[in-house]
Amino acid sequence: MSIESIEKQLKASSKIPPVHQWKPALSGDIDIRIARDGRWYHEGDVIKREKLVQLFASILWREKGEYFLLTPVEKWRIQVDEEPLLVIAAARQGEGSKAAITLSTSTGDNVLLDQQHRLFVDVNDQGEPRPVVRIRYELDALIHRNVYYQLVDWAEQSIDGAYGVWSAGEFFPLS
Repeated sequence: MSIESIEKQLKASSKIPPVHQWKPALSGDIDIRIARDGRWYHEGDVIKREKLVQLFASILWREKGEYFLLTPVEKWRIQVDEEPLLVIAAARQGEGSKAAITLSTSTGDNVLLDQQHRLFVDVNDQGEPRPVVRIRYELDALIHRNVYYQLVDWAEQSIDGAYGVWSAGEFFPLS
């Protein structure tokens, strides 16, 4: 399967509303928080309805370092502990520079690791790797530790000695 056909399948399965076109005024703050582990809370209680979390994630927007739930007529500020999305699975087709890696979030996003959906790794306060991938607009997803270890297992050494993974013809360093 070619990278182009993978991209077409992922775009066809995307159900994200056109939030980038909506420009409502700020409605206020709402007591919704997204924890580092990807769980969503409302007034301190975990939101257990997966479909509701997926709906909220589909209308999530980042602007000037703040996060909002956005509709055509409302804009509610929410709190995010670290990153608003969490990558919980990875799949790879092919190997080496011909590989295509698809990442899936806990809220139903699926993206091909490519130039538009870049992986970058910085370090957290404890000196541990903090891998993140751009999902859409300015929204990033923290890559779960198990998925990061899977990427490390697929890693290859580049010409300049860095270790990383190939996907969609791009090399993404993992350190």
